[in-house]
Amino acid sequence: MRGCAESNTHMADTALRRYIFASDFDQTLTFNDSGYVLAELVGIPTEEFERKSKGMAKINLVQQGAELAYLLLHDPEFKAKVRKEHLREVGKRIRLKSDIKLLYELLASGIDGHQFDFYVLSAAPVEIVQSALEDIVPVDHIYGTEFCYKPSGEIDTIVRATAGYGKVAVLDNLLLRQVAGPDHVIYTGDGSSDIHVMLHINARDGLTIAVSESRNVSQIAKRTVLSTSALAVLAPILEEIAGWERYRIRSFFEANGMLIQEWERVRTDWLTVRPAEPNSVESITTPKLVSADS
Repeated sequence: MRGCAESNTHMADTALRRYIFASDFDQTLTFNDSGYVLAELVGIPTEEFERKSKGMAKINLVQQGAELAYLLLHDPEFKAKVRKEHLREVGKRIRLKSDIKLLYELLASGIDGHQFDFYVLSAAPVEIVQSALEDIVPVDHIYGTEFCYKPSGEIDTIVRATAGYGKVAVLDNLLLRQVAGPDHVIYTGDGSSDIHVMLHINARDGLTIAVSESRNVSQIAKRTVLSTSALAVLAPILEEIAGWERYRIRSFFEANGMLIQEWERVRTDWLTVRPAEPNSVESITTPKLVSADS
């Protein structure tokens, strides 16, 4: 009986220390948007892609982040030119942030008794993400927008779009499969397509990390980290989840061949200032930087 009790205790402890780390793809693990790379590849001016995407976002025609999926499915120019092989080629061309593989390996191997399962949740076509992260993140840990294709390779229909509430649905399904508590979720993203999932995670006491200064997410995320290295998100994870001090985090990076050269924390207050006269229409928006600890 004692053996069973010890085994159950060990299983409970393992469950308590198991976390899901989920990341957006475009401009979170990359430096540019896959839609721009695809447009350039098939000979569509990037200005035209931008115009169409912003137009759809402005009228709320589709879920935020799913603009590219909509264009591929319904826009005559994209539908005529884009084939499945083009999506995989975009993955090979897109510029990834550095150290993604090391981030995956460190999280997968566990840190200080904490286990992290790394997933990618993206509104981009799944073929792009799988191609870009080949030999870095397992295919079954990547969720993106899925299409059905005609024999010619032309996109026929959409199966699912991992955008907006679509990311929430995927995440909730992962929680059921991993038998992890909702507070054991870490999500990192960069833009408006991440708002729904970040609000969902915050409400359930998870950790949200923004990797851009976009007010859409930086005001929602619990932490914001700016870096050209994907490994930088480990800093808030080790602080918030493992409870480490900065000196220990620095030592951990150095032990894995990396050096934190600069680490500054700044709070940004976004102010809209305008004259008090009611007839004035001029306004100035400026960021006020308030120094914090370094």
